[in-house]
Amino acid sequence: MKMIDLTHSFTDNMPVYPGDPMPSLKQVASIDKEGYTDHLITTGMHIGTHMDAPLHMIKNGKKIDEIPPERCIGNGVLIDATKSNKVDTSLLKGLSIKEGSIVLVYTGFGSNYRKKSYFKNYPLITEDFARKMVELKVKIVGMDTPGPDEPPYPIHKILLGKVVLILENLTNLDQLLNIKHFEVMALPAKFHTDAAPVRVIVRIRD
Repeated sequence: MKMIDLTHSFTDNMPVYPGDPMPSLKQVASIDKEGYTDHLITTGMHIGTHMDAPLHMIKNGKKIDEIPPERCIGNGVLIDATKSNKVDTSLLKGLSIKEGSIVLVYTGFGSNYRKKSYFKNYPLITEDFARKMVELKVKIVGMDTPGPDEPPYPIHKILLGKVVLILENLTNLDQLLNIKHFEVMALPAKFHTDAAPVRVIVRIRD
């Protein structure tokens, strides 16, 4: 069985969306001094690889800890958007996306993750594409970019308004090219918040 990790490691001074507070990850105890190791983390919820819950954009929407775990696991579908400057329904031709699928959009833009350019001019998801995901009743849409859209965040609202969860800042999606059958497991930390860090793992099926 092969597993692929689609998650960026959380480190000190992670890149953040412009305007968000900077995170920190500091060691606060060591085995040599205290007899054990401990760390302190300070972070917003939309830093690194994370999952957006409906409350992020929808008034009175569900929080992350209200999302059942079965909604975070499902058969994956990879969309190769590396040759397009936008993610639209033309990229769905020839693909079979069943209800309950987890759709991952590979743009290649994730290679800029630790560059200042990462938060500028990234490929955006169109409203038609988002509405098609809602129509198909997928569980999650994920991408290797800072997000599916820009202010005023229409795509967030289309997806989250129908409880289609969003994964942002994925990595290693290139490893899924030419793989037909895989399962996605994206279990966020159980925080009583609008989003949370998430470990996203893919299991390749024989």
